Amino acid sequence: MEIILLERVEKLGQMGDVVKVKPGYARNFLLPQGKALRANKNNLERFETEKAQREADNLSRRSEAETEAGKMDGLAVSMVRAASEMGQLFGSVTSRDIAEAVTEAGFTITRNQVVMEKAIKTLGLHDTRLRLHPEVSVTVTVNVARSLDEAKTQLETGVAVTGMIDDDDDDMDAGYEAEAAAEAAPADEAATEEAASEEAPAEEAPAEEAAAEDGDEA
Repeated sequence: MEIILLERVEKLGQMGDVVKVKPGYARNFLLPQGKALRANKNNLERFETEKAQREADNLSRRSEAETEAGKMDGLAVSMVRAASEMGQLFGSVTSRDIAEAVTEAGFTITRNQVVMEKAIKTLGLHDTRLRLHPEVSVTVTVNVARSLDEAKTQLETGVAVTGMIDDDDDDMDAGYEAEAAAEAAPADEAATEEAASEEAPAEEAPAEEAAAEDGDEA
């Protein structure tokens, strides 16, 4: 199906472009959301008539979005979720959850403005893009932790709490290994000396002493 884009659509085209898309994509998304018109003679003429006004409206909305993006720069929203010791969530954080958290932080967005390939299913800091306008996006940090204290620690360190636990465990393991090696060293040395003494041959008597002993016997 051929359509006329009424605004920039990511990976598709700019305002005014006539492009081909799958009928389902057009009917279920682009047309009902006012992002496009069917590319027929009447709509092409209509777009040309309204083009100047649409471009002016787009510039105004883009300017507002850029201002909003500036205010949201560096924004981090924290979410407390139950999770395993390995950091896997018992559930997930969805685009709806993020939209609600950002709105609670003072910025009104909808779930459709949250750009996610898949839901978040692990603890940690997750950079997430918000599309404020077809030509303006901003990245916010979604901080998922098991408690507000853990969320604070993650923000301060920039590392997921589970990763910090793993590092501590590695340090402890290294310490235990060093202590075990130190304790084993003296025992190994003693065993080596004992083995050496058992394997060493008895000293032979000098030749002259041996000859003298033979003479005495004669």
